[in-house]
Amino acid sequence: MRTLSILFMVIFCCPLLANASSAQSLKAKVDLVVVNKSESRMSVMRDGKVIKSYLIAMGDVPSGHKLKEGDQRTPQGRYTLDYKKSDSAFYKSIHISYPNEEDKLRADALGIRAGGMIMIHGENPRSSLPPEEAQKYNWTNGCIAVTNKEMDELWQMIDAGTPIEIWP
Repeated sequence: MRTLSILFMVIFCCPLLANASSAQSLKAKVDLVVVNKSESRMSVMRDGKVIKSYLIAMGDVPSGHKLKEGDQRTPQGRYTLDYKKSDSAFYKSIHISYPNEEDKLRADALGIRAGGMIMIHGENPRSSLPPEEAQKYNWTNGCIAVTNKEMDELWQMIDAGTPIEIWP
């Protein structure tokens, strides 16, 4: 009888505990966000371990570093997620500290405007596509887009001041 009780707990209770643990890890704060543009992936990390990865949409011209305002590129480099905006036109958004000093110097040297207002944000409210379908296309002006449901997860896990690395 005791063996049956243990077997019951292993079969029926352990998956519940694993799901609770997984849900709890999504509520914990992350210490780094990493974007891999060539894979259209964004990963949130804590203590050097990936907590979760997301399929992302980016600017219409995803390759290369953002050089100037309006070039439809997502920047590359190390930045900070410096504030959250709950009333974004794209559901919610978390601001990326682009342009950094290097970006500003480059733009000044080239006589161009670096641009700004690069965010991680939710869905396009004007899109006729279902969220999962829209994520297959690069449609932003250089921002990083996720679904609204994913944005809610990120909103809970990311605090202002979290570093973000955006790789080619």
